[in-house]
Amino acid sequence: MFWWLGLALFVDGIDGPIARKLDVKEILPTWSGELLDNIIDYVTYVLIPAFALYQRGLMGEGLSFLSAAIIVVSSAIYYADTGMKTKENFFKGFPVVWNMIVFTLFVVGPGEWISFAVVVIAGIMTFLPVNFLHPVRVKRLRTLNLGMTLLWCAFGMLALAEAALAEFYSQIGVLAANVNEFTKFGIAITGIYLFCIGGIMQMFPTLGLKKN
Repeated sequence: MFWWLGLALFVDGIDGPIARKLDVKEILPTWSGELLDNIIDYVTYVLIPAFALYQRGLMGEGLSFLSAAIIVVSSAIYYADTGMKTKENFFKGFPVVWNMIVFTLFVVGPGEWISFAVVVIAGIMTFLPVNFLHPVRVKRLRTLNLGMTLLWCAFGMLALAEAALAEFYSQIGVLAANVNEFTKFGIAITGIYLFCIGGIMQMFPTLGLKKN
């Protein structure tokens, strides 16, 4: 599932430029690519991760159900906000990238109450005027931010590969850890950076600006 969600995340990063390059808006003027993009994003960023979190029972049945409800409802309200972007192309409020949050919780496994706290905090921050990074469109610190995003993706692929290898070993009767501590640490640190850097850049509006 997470391999497919990763592919969807990649496609989401390139579909806009491709559509503009091919003049899709001119060829199909009655079709809203933006609306279609939002529908697909809601499924891949919100519904599937929420279902996976509940189905896995990561926090026990009760908290997992409540967490999934928080994810689905808060995200629906966020997608209805027409002012979710700032002039610098930051997201205003947590941009409901629950695919990344849920994946990180699955890999790191911090425990049910910490996991629940992460969901609640992210859900609340959906409605707060705090900036969150768009790693491609935000110009300030773009090289560093894009590098950290790619590093998070690399750790994510490593985690999936390690989990698949552990599953293979278990099928032949060999005990192996799902994901090693180095990978967990890497995905946690890069994830925390991506979650926090937008707010830090909001607090320091000259951070990353070139001096004349």
